[in-house]
Amino acid sequence: VQLQAYGGGLVQAGGSLRLSCVASGRSFSNYKMGWFRQAPGKEREFVAAISWSGISVYYADSVKGRFTVSRDNADNTVHLQMNSLKPDDTAVYYCAAGHRALWFGYDKVGDYDYWGQGTLVTVSS
Repeated sequence: VQLQAYGGGLVQAGGSLRLSCVASGRSFSNYKMGWFRQAPGKEREFVAAISWSGISVYYADSVKGRFTVSRDNADNTVHLQMNSLKPDDTAVYYCAAGHRALWFGYDKVGDYDYWGQGTLVTVSS
């Protein structure tokens, strides 16, 4: 599976962005999908995850209520709608795909097998 994330950019605090990640290859609907982010000088951290069916979703506490993850298995795409953005949300955002079911784990880098190249989100104050 190859993943390509896009949709990042520069936005003012309080604004919104929608990130998308397109997967190539077969069986996209068999993978759980996750979003992570990495700010300069910091470790990569979990943002959101969604099960293969789209029924189960999980969020980091820092984005709960502001971000929404969704997927369209017909288009091999997963989205991250980000609202009420804050300067602390500034980071490179990565999408990831994992073979194992969500309940095996979803908030660690090691829970995923494939990674996209990342897209930069910059939130100005």
